[in-house]
Order: sequence, then C-alpha cells, then structure tokens
Amino acid sequence: MKRLATPLLALFCLTAQADEGAWQKSYVLEAAGKYADAEGVLNALANGPDADFALMRSGWLAYRDGSYNEAVTHYQRALERNPKSLEARNGITLPLLAQQRWREAAMYARQTIAESAWDYTAHVRLLVAEEGLRDWRGMAEHAKHLAERYPADATAWVYLARAQAWLGNVREAGNAYRRVLARYPGQAEAAAYLAKNGAG
Repeated sequence: MKRLATPLLALFCLTAQADEGAWQKSYVLEAAGKYADAEGVLNALANGPDADFALMRSGWLAYRDGSYNEAVTHYQRALERNPKSLEARNGITLPLLAQQRWREAAMYARQTIAESAWDYTAHVRLLVAEEGLRDWRGMAEHAKHLAERYPADATAWVYLARAQAWLGNVREAGNAYRRVLARYPGQAEAAAYLAKNGAG
C-alpha cells in the first residue's frame, strides 16, 4: 500500500503545484496588463475543482480586455456550473453595463438581490442600469433605500442626488449632494451642482 500511495501522492502534489503555478502566472500577467495572456493560462484549469472560479476569472479578464461578449459567455458558463453563484451574477453585469445592455444587467442584479436582499454590489450596478434606462423615479426610490442601509456611503447619495436633479427637484438634489460632500469632501459632481445652483 505504501508503494502505491507514494506515487499517487506525488502525482497529486505535482498537479496541485501546476494549478498553483497557473493561477500565479495569470495574476502576474494581469498585473502587466496582458489580459488575453492571463486568460489563456486559465484554459488548463477549465475542468479542475475550481472550474467555476476559472470561468469567472476568465470573464473578468475578458472584460478588462474589452472583449465584452466573450466575458458574458464566460460568466454564463460559470452560472451553468454553479447556478447559486452570486459572484457570477454580479460579474456578468460588468460587460452588460459596458455594452449599455441596461435591461439585461438589471435582470441579473435583481436576481442577486432576490437571493441576498442588500448585496451592495448588485444594488450599485442596478442603480447604474436604472440611470442608463433613465428611470429617474425608480432610481431615486432605490437610491434612497440604499442610502438608508449604507448611510456612510457616498455612492448611494450621488445616485439619489442625480435622480432628484433629473426630476427637477433642485432642493432635494442639493440636500443629497451636501450629504455626498459630508462623506467625500471635494467630490467634483456634488461641488459643481451646488455651485451652479447657488447652494455652494
């Protein structure tokens, strides 16, 4: 038994080292801005125990490289392997938003929210989609609720302020932009709006 176990253990260790080397090489290539090469390294991991992670990482790298359709495909394949993955659902919103496919991005963000009610990433990406769809009333209501859950976060207040500005509610927009500046002093959008509207 010992004679059989040793070669099997050695083979397992070599495989684990090869996988670790592939991950490491992928991160090094990404840091160098070589996104396509970093993605190519992951092909060897496509059928391993972390295949869904390899697909998500490939999706991220394709997104960084500007290959948005390819990124969507990788994330969809990751979801097929693991339909419970909130990370893959959030991930797929990135290339969809980049392509201004607002409704599809909103659909995936809402699916994440249905599973995890106050997932911050999903809510922010849904706000981006709502802005793209010019759904100012929906965006204002959504941003208000997000700001209640994340009151120290400037991002929710920015989206609330933008929505109020588009709705023509100068006072409400000004109040929200002042909340932005309390959390992010000097934030350019807030400062510009308040200066223009005599509320600086």
